[in-house]
Amino acid sequence: MGLLDWLRRRDDATSPPFQTNEEWLEALRPPRNEDALEELRAVLVRGLEATLRKRIDRDVEPLAEDFAQDALLRILDRMDSFRGESKFTTWAQKVAVNLAFSRLRRKRWENVSLADLTAPDRDAQDSAPAFADPTHGPDEQTSDQMLLARVERIIEEQLTEKQRTALNAVMQDMPLQEVARRMDTNRNALYKLIHDARKNLKSELEKQDLSSDDLLAELERG
Repeated sequence: MGLLDWLRRRDDATSPPFQTNEEWLEALRPPRNEDALEELRAVLVRGLEATLRKRIDRDVEPLAEDFAQDALLRILDRMDSFRGESKFTTWAQKVAVNLAFSRLRRKRWENVSLADLTAPDRDAQDSAPAFADPTHGPDEQTSDQMLLARVERIIEEQLTEKQRTALNAVMQDMPLQEVARRMDTNRNALYKLIHDARKNLKSELEKQDLSSDDLLAELERG
């Protein structure tokens, strides 16, 4: 072997071993290449740290490490769903980021029960921003509060307990998947429940000559 051949081999040996999608997939299929696993984990950690720093005000390194480990397992389980429309590492980072955001949303609601969201004695001012316009003057805000009280009374008296629970939860931005989990149902059944609740609420508002379009605008964002 000549010196140039030896130098070329050294260059090849020190270049990244997993660059193409095919190389990644081959290395990550059983029996899995440990170097590929470690390199992918490092890629996920870097991507997660960069993303989380833009979203949360705390030390992101431990979170990124935890999320990367969980994401690595999910990626290995879902490799068959990779369709090759992007770089494998780009797809893997998207899986990791989606998982991280899902976990963070769940963490936010960890200590909040559905009962807390539907408690009848909760401060009305806490829910006022859902309908009240902060640009209104004092008289208009008073009118907004009175209108809100009528809507809340309709929700309390005309909707079923399950409809009230689901509607209040999504109005306060609890993720649908989390609401479904806590109500021991699935997303399709939850969609139907919320649809029926909105339909009933709109019908009752119209009976009382209230403008349902403006009042339901906030609900439609859920």
